[in-house]
Amino acid sequence: MKITGNTVFIPGGTSGIGLGLALRLQAAGNTVVVAGRRAALLDEIVRDHPGIESIVLDTTDPDAVVAVSAEVQRRWPETNVVVAMAGIMQPEDVLTGGFLETAESIVTTNLLGPIRLLAAWTEFLQSRPSAAFVTVSSGLASVPLPITPTYNATKAAIHSLSEGVRVQFAGTSVQVVELVPPAVRTTLLGQQDDPSAMPLEEYLDETMALLESQPDAHEILVERVKFLRNAEAEGRYADVLAVLSGGH
Repeated sequence: MKITGNTVFIPGGTSGIGLGLALRLQAAGNTVVVAGRRAALLDEIVRDHPGIESIVLDTTDPDAVVAVSAEVQRRWPETNVVVAMAGIMQPEDVLTGGFLETAESIVTTNLLGPIRLLAAWTEFLQSRPSAAFVTVSSGLASVPLPITPTYNATKAAIHSLSEGVRVQFAGTSVQVVELVPPAVRTTLLGQQDDPSAMPLEEYLDETMALLESQPDAHEILVERVKFLRNAEAEGRYADVLAVLSGGH
């Protein structure tokens, strides 16, 4: 993926890694359109960061994904990069059936959302030169955090999805890039003050550097995530799972 000269659409770009990446990409010389559910928050972002564009989108609404994607394609016809950033992470207690509503919400946001975006954008992106569809998985796709089982499962599915569609896009103009964050200091699961999580700006620094130095990369793996990503290959899986299990 080239690092500059793109028009980038980022559903889920209103906070955390999504907003940070949007601002870094804008600073690198890209036109950036962020999307999210809350119009007031989008207005605030546009006001505070001149040049950022915005549009309201709830990626859990399949009709909205189709309609808003079509509007973005009409208003910003140079769009050649889509970053499927929107995601939620919530703990679940599976010892009773009450977790099901939470699990279904996580699947809808984290897995169906990116799949619906892919369906809405696949033909358009193939018409654009130097295009990219960027997915966001997690180090927890490789070793699960037991208190968030459905989140882990959706991120493992996103990894597999990325691998599969990358093969199908071979020979087209569309590159599939998978961001694989470790725990990062954002509000996701209340990690903004977690000293064991990676500072957001450090994650963004390393991610942007990797995108620039590895334009053909399939995965963007910062050093901190390799503790999880390489655990099974290095024979550390059981030990890492035990660490993530804590008192369980």
